[in-house]
Amino acid sequence: MKTVVLAEKPSVGRDIAKVMKCTKQGNGFFEGSTYIVTWALGHLIELEDPSRYDAKYKTWALEDLPMLPETLKTTVMKKTRRQYETVKAQLNRKDVNEIVIATDAGREGELVARWILKQARVKKPIKRLWISSVTDQAIRNGFTQLKPGKRFEPLYKSAVARAEADWYVGLNATRALTTKFNAQLSSGRVQTPTLEMIRMKDDEIKHFKPQPYYTIEAVLPNGLKLTWTNEQHQTRIYKKETYERLIAQLKDAPLTIQQVSEKSKKQFAPQLYDLTELQRDANRIFGFSGKETLQLMQRLYERHKVLTYPRTDSRVISSDIVPTLQDRIRAHSGNGYQSIAKQLVGKTFTLPKSIVNDQAVSDHHAIIPTEQSVDATQLDNRERKIYDLVVQRFFAVLMDPYVYDEMTIQATVKGEMFQAKTNHVTKLGWKAVYESTPSSPSRTRQKVAPDQVFSNLNMTGSKHLTEPPAHFTEGTLLAAMENPVRYMTGHDGALTNSIKKAGGLGTVATRADIIEKLLNTQLVEKKGKALHVTSKGRQLLELVPADLKSPELTADWEQKLNQIAEGELSKEAFIKEIKAYTKTIVLNIKAKETTFKHDNITGTQCPECGKLMLEIKNKHGKKLVCQDRACGYKKNIARNTNARCPNCHKRMQLRGEGKGQMFTCVCGHRESLAAFERRKREREKQKVSKRDIHKYLKQDDGFENNALADAFLKLKEKQKKL
Repeated sequence: MKTVVLAEKPSVGRDIAKVMKCTKQGNGFFEGSTYIVTWALGHLIELEDPSRYDAKYKTWALEDLPMLPETLKTTVMKKTRRQYETVKAQLNRKDVNEIVIATDAGREGELVARWILKQARVKKPIKRLWISSVTDQAIRNGFTQLKPGKRFEPLYKSAVARAEADWYVGLNATRALTTKFNAQLSSGRVQTPTLEMIRMKDDEIKHFKPQPYYTIEAVLPNGLKLTWTNEQHQTRIYKKETYERLIAQLKDAPLTIQQVSEKSKKQFAPQLYDLTELQRDANRIFGFSGKETLQLMQRLYERHKVLTYPRTDSRVISSDIVPTLQDRIRAHSGNGYQSIAKQLVGKTFTLPKSIVNDQAVSDHHAIIPTEQSVDATQLDNRERKIYDLVVQRFFAVLMDPYVYDEMTIQATVKGEMFQAKTNHVTKLGWKAVYESTPSSPSRTRQKVAPDQVFSNLNMTGSKHLTEPPAHFTEGTLLAAMENPVRYMTGHDGALTNSIKKAGGLGTVATRADIIEKLLNTQLVEKKGKALHVTSKGRQLLELVPADLKSPELTADWEQKLNQIAEGELSKEAFIKEIKAYTKTIVLNIKAKETTFKHDNITGTQCPECGKLMLEIKNKHGKKLVCQDRACGYKKNIARNTNARCPNCHKRMQLRGEGKGQMFTCVCGHRESLAAFERRKREREKQKVSKRDIHKYLKQDDGFENNALADAFLKLKEKQKKL
């Protein structure tokens, strides 16, 4: 008898098949003497469309809401039905007596597998593979420690409860808003509070009034700068009269050193990365979107197998990882990290709870390098950037602390206090990881002593203005979604604790998609890196019920979903509450008397109904859409393409229809579709075919130990693998 292993994606399925010696390849599966490995393509199963419960739901009508089927059914997704049939056939084979769920180890991964098993009506015993990396060693270890499937049934119920709650609330709220106001409006328990946070930030900046303040600085002849401070150690002077009096009083007066103290201080490296912190840094440093960072992490995890599971909210590792640290250090000692790794190889680590903490690890530990090495030339430019962030942070936490001497100098000028602080590095420690070139610690000291008097001071005053808070970027918004307490108005302590325990709005795996959806539905727009709420977004926030805008709803949901996962609350009780809440929000929307005003209306009339059309911009391009949803007429204006401009090499847009289509570029280049296709054909003729490469490689040109020869040899070996 055999065991079917169900993975979440083909790449992971192939990795498991290789380790478990499943060498016979079928259509959508691998088979060996003991195991059959097959896979989903993400979700293969979804909740039924409303129209499957009642024919009247095929059309959107306000009077038909709310939609509250007694129970929600699942169905096979049309676009992946073929793979589902393959998986189903393997699961129901007569020579199979056991199933191993090997989907991603988390709530959503459990749902992917269990819905497939339910849809295929599989009743066979289940075991669970729970691993955080897909290296060969991690897979082998995981199969020696398979967990009973029954242990994860509450997690599955929690996942189903989340999916069904989002169906009831999300679909009903979206249909109610859209039909009531005849505009494409969507709302959700994570999406709408996130939008509200952006609006609050925008309004905070809009209503900010700059306030002038002054500072005074005394520069000694040796260049040391001291700043005026009051008794509360504040350096800002907000009253102009006080500032002018002090400047007049202190001008040309001598400065006396009162005290010089020095203290040795340590600074430890930042904690390891979880997904949100990695997305924040990648956005801040490289301008990557949250979704882009997650996609790059997935490739480094699945394809290259050099980093551990990305969808984690833990910033520490568990104690069982500690014995593997040396293997991980050695595996990544190349790629420019030789000198750092040399300091760590063979070292015995005594790590604090900020790094190793079994109690603080959730489903997965922090993102760290695996025990598998990589040739960095195999990574593309963006993958290398994410790889470096994780490897550098990993090495940094294992290094000694950064040590410096902080010198505090206190002085007086006519009774007024002045202070300076200078730092002198004594041990670079973990900061050496981030040094592009090695540097020696600074040991320079300012030569001042108590009771020393300085004349001929350069006493200067400066006027400043307080600055408004910065707009959200994707990175800072991800951080706010993780901890949205500041944006919860009138909240109580219990809900605050609940949102903290729940990990904020959404999950580490879904937050980037939420931001992407807000941008694609024109509720939010990006100006540079800054995110701004649009007119459409502001209007939506005026139309949705108040509690749909607050993080408190998600806090309450996540608290109850966690209780379901722990077996402390029944799924049925939770869904009963959700249905009652759905009725309330639909009634609330129906009772609204306001109207929605389109801010993207054009002067172009719809050829079908004569109403003015709307201009819609999204990541795919630009199109005109009739403002009347019942009409539904659409016309493309411009489509974003992967075609590159021959002048500036940026991606071009394709405008127009039929033979008159024209490629346009932001640099001003214009080219007809016919001309572009001719240019493309000419370029392809100049390309060297694989056959020509093979023919050339077989030739003996009589050169040896040559760089060019080595390059061709590597190319030949690479092609053999393909």
